[in-house]
Amino acid sequence: MVAAMVTGAVACSAPGGGGSGGGAADSVVIGVASEPDTLSPLLGYGKDGNSKIFDGLLARDAELKLRPALAKALPEVGDGGRRYTFTLRDGVTFSDGRPLTAADVVFTYRTVLDEKTNNPSRSELDAVREVRAAGDDKVVFTLKYPYAAFAGRTVLPIVPEHIAGKQDPNTGSFNTEPVGTGPYVLAGWSKGEKLTFKANPRYWGGEPAVKKVTMAIVEDDDVRATRLRSGDLDGAILPPNLAATFDGDRAKRTYEATSYDYRTVTLPTAGEVTGDRAIRRALDAVVDREAMVDQILDGAGRPAYGPLPSDDPWFAKGIERGQDLDKAKRLLDQAGWKARADGVRARNGTRAAFTLLYPSGDKVRQEHALAYASDAKKAGIDVKAESATWEVIEPRMKNTAVLAGFGSTGDPDFGLYTMLHSSLAGDGFNNMGRYDNPTVDRALDTGRRGQDPAQRKEAYDTLQRALVEDPGYTFLTHIDHLYVLADRWDGPTTQVEPHEHGFASGPWWNIEDWRPRA
Repeated sequence: MVAAMVTGAVACSAPGGGGSGGGAADSVVIGVASEPDTLSPLLGYGKDGNSKIFDGLLARDAELKLRPALAKALPEVGDGGRRYTFTLRDGVTFSDGRPLTAADVVFTYRTVLDEKTNNPSRSELDAVREVRAAGDDKVVFTLKYPYAAFAGRTVLPIVPEHIAGKQDPNTGSFNTEPVGTGPYVLAGWSKGEKLTFKANPRYWGGEPAVKKVTMAIVEDDDVRATRLRSGDLDGAILPPNLAATFDGDRAKRTYEATSYDYRTVTLPTAGEVTGDRAIRRALDAVVDREAMVDQILDGAGRPAYGPLPSDDPWFAKGIERGQDLDKAKRLLDQAGWKARADGVRARNGTRAAFTLLYPSGDKVRQEHALAYASDAKKAGIDVKAESATWEVIEPRMKNTAVLAGFGSTGDPDFGLYTMLHSSLAGDGFNNMGRYDNPTVDRALDTGRRGQDPAQRKEAYDTLQRALVEDPGYTFLTHIDHLYVLADRWDGPTTQVEPHEHGFASGPWWNIEDWRPRA
């Protein structure tokens, strides 16, 4: 899901107050575009891993392979894929000194699964029938059906029952005063300005060498670049054109991370224009994805022909397609959308026109929105690109097109089910456009419940081909994430990243392993 969407609105940050970069190597100040609305995993924070405050039973390494974290080893799987047993690592404590037990794991999952808990990602654990403790160090999950991707869901951060269990998960102080088992603890949070973390001396993996981490919330891309250049920040996530301005700076290094992150236009089914299949197919045909990659991303990305990147093993080969203006015009003509003197088509008195919202301050989305509107105009569709804050966008997104971002790593089920399944239509940022296609629903259910890799591959191929014929979104580009970081540490690397980036991803995804350079 969209990072700023899932965790809350993009912060309105002031240029100052984020800390001072360029200091001692045991301290780092990072500029990011947004802050979470909550730091509680019970409400969705850190659900895909890389939380510095918490750990899951499992984690992902640099190649995204699952590895033990709070668990001693990968799970024992039984009952035909319906039972997963984890044994906890010895000697793990929360940052307050209390020991981790199986009861904490059970509490975390049961609370997330409780319908009274406002967790937008609950459907991702739909397969879980029961979770129970078997003594202090074993946790047993019983599934309703075999779920091939379940182990990847157990990167979910674990919270302490002795603290969170005494509070309302939706409103309790734990949401902003978290306690976990991770390498860092929250030292302070000035909303809209910065979050400060300090090394956890009780961390089971050893106390990190970088003792202080500050995440400065700087919404505007240009301001982040300016503060990085001035030395106020040690590192930042930047769009390609701004990252390129640091190419000659020998004191800094640019990191490029490939990703599953894509930009897409949601086309709400409720709209008289956006809900029309001919309009949707025409937009898919008229958009120039290659030009967007070249001109907006400076080559740091790939055309998006659907929700999965074209180099992913689950990608349906043969759905690649280029701009086809003649096809777009033909589709509209056949559907009765007639050209008019002003260049905008109409049918039965309705103009082929709609508004496209994009988040203010996000230059990459702005440029995508403007390019999309320009391409649409060539087919006689009038798209008005309009910037707004997420506070403004959220109540309008069920009926208004949005330049959105999605993309999850690990398994195709992780990102596709919440985006496309009709059962989640209009459920917050899940299935934002209320897409409803029975063929896609069946494919999603088969992919989620199937155990045979070939059967799952066929299901996701069917899904991707159905999206070409009945697009509820116009997929534009898959984006490589660019980061610029002062070259003062050994250890920074990148992973293949999900949509969520900057705060939990980036070269600081493994900051607990960094070592200051002598």
